[in-house]
Amino acid sequence: MRPVTLSTSRLLLRAVGPQDTEAVYTAVQDPDIQRWTTIPSPYLPEHAQSFTEQMVPDGWSEGSMFTFGVFLPTGELAGMVALTMRSLGAAEVGFWTAKEHRGRGYTTEATLTAARWGFTRLAIDRVEWRAEVGNQASRAVAERAGFIIEGTLRSALNNKGVRRDCWVGSLLPSDLGLPSAAPYLPTPSQG
Repeated sequence: MRPVTLSTSRLLLRAVGPQDTEAVYTAVQDPDIQRWTTIPSPYLPEHAQSFTEQMVPDGWSEGSMFTFGVFLPTGELAGMVALTMRSLGAAEVGFWTAKEHRGRGYTTEATLTAARWGFTRLAIDRVEWRAEVGNQASRAVAERAGFIIEGTLRSALNNKGVRRDCWVGSLLPSDLGLPSAAPYLPTPSQG
């Protein structure tokens, strides 16, 4: 698949490329991004180059990971959001926000925009969110985007060689008023 560009009234979501390597490298120097995400730490220039020149284009061409840089109208990088395919009809969302752009709702808006696109264009029926227990900022974004927190998975996340517990939540097309690509039969209430 060729990369697509999405937009909202405040944001432009597009695949990052070589022209964005420096902006990605600079943003990811933030200790909070390195602490809570699975990116390498320390994050070196060659990591940013590999991300923008190999990982992102390969993910799009293979249909395995759809990564969007989140840009302001000024062209400034505000963050990143990606949908990584995990199984047929299911993707996992990942995101980070540049420190100077936190608290403005950009990541929630970008996550919803990417999820809607995945539901309507990729036949995704479940977007799953995971974050290490304690990552309150990520959980707040997920909850504001409408994800239903489903629980805690023990030892389910490997962050830099350490197994950690993680929260898990999901967003379904029906949560956004959209039809599912495949029929969904929820478990009846046990009332």
